[in-house]
Amino acid sequence: MALLEINGEECTGCGACIDVCPFGSLTLVEDIAEVDETCTACGACLDVCPVDALSLPERPEAPAEGLEAYQGLWVWVEQFQGEAASISWEMVGEGRKLADQRGTTLTACLLGHNVEHIAKQAVAYGADRVFWVDDPSLAVYRTRPYAAMLVALVRQYKPEIFLLGASSRGRDLAGSVATELYTGLTADCTGLDIDPETNLLRQTRPAFGGNIMATIICPNYRPQMATVRHRVFEMPVADETRQGQIVPVQPAMGEDEVAAKVVDFIMEQGEVNLADAKIIVSGGRGVGGPEGFDPVRKLAEVLGGALGASRAAVDAGWIPYAHQVGQTGRTVRPDLYIACGISGAVQHLAGMSTAKVIVAINKDPEAPIFTVANYGIVGDLFQVVPALTEQFKKKLHK
Repeated sequence: MALLEINGEECTGCGACIDVCPFGSLTLVEDIAEVDETCTACGACLDVCPVDALSLPERPEAPAEGLEAYQGLWVWVEQFQGEAASISWEMVGEGRKLADQRGTTLTACLLGHNVEHIAKQAVAYGADRVFWVDDPSLAVYRTRPYAAMLVALVRQYKPEIFLLGASSRGRDLAGSVATELYTGLTADCTGLDIDPETNLLRQTRPAFGGNIMATIICPNYRPQMATVRHRVFEMPVADETRQGQIVPVQPAMGEDEVAAKVVDFIMEQGEVNLADAKIIVSGGRGVGGPEGFDPVRKLAEVLGGALGASRAAVDAGWIPYAHQVGQTGRTVRPDLYIACGISGAVQHLAGMSTAKVIVAINKDPEAPIFTVANYGIVGDLFQVVPALTEQFKKKLHK
């Protein structure tokens, strides 16, 4: 649904709004302006319309005088078939640090069925309190019952900050909840911090195709919401001796109120799991083409690792997007990252520079990748990579 409203009786079809729209969301259809769903409600077109035929729905006033009522930091704990997603513990670990910075409590929100063991895990990983909602209607993720439950909890307890993992479910849920609460949401963050002067959550994420890093704040609406990419933050160490409060909560709606039904789950075969890979061998522009990934792939196979790629290689069509590492691909944190023919653009470095050990192979001794590498090999990857593969075969008895 488009955000901009157009009065067709007033519009003269002059096209002034089309010329100024930065997103190309406006077109002329039979001499009347029409808007599509790419409209962001930026308002650039409003001032140029000579007949005031364009308008935006009234935005509710920010509850500035009531912001002090919002306290605490919340994290959504994602689970599937009774097992917590690792991204949730990364969120809890970072949430613990931010809550300590803010001098407040950390609450985990767990929705599911027969998942009390995950509530105990949330306390072990750092939560002070867990809202545990157990109901058959929440056994599998569906947007409506999950969003309704979190919205009800937020309205009742008023958290200041709410974090979710940027998984497929997390992205879907965060948008639904933020829309219902009419608050801000920063998606796919790669960094979070508390501003020491304003105590606002500083949310950092790549913008304009990863060419810049934007830091975003939400001063007038609550809760401040953000989704964070997998592997951006370290997995915390669980402390089984920690004590916390587990609060059972009744669901916001029953099964009879949920229209969507989950029939079955079909697991995709051959899915590239870069986020959880301990070893990643990546190729970049230097591989020269699709066939250039063959030696890189063989090295990854010998090491038992995953095959990655830079954005340049993906954009060239040499390898599918699922393999892309970087700000506009996957953020990874492996034990070993081997970069083959990757120069080290800032977008790529931001996605892999937290690897424990980085090995760079490049013909250019001045390549930026060497500034973050623990070990660098200056040479032709088509000679170096096969030589490494043979040596690893011998060492690993393969």
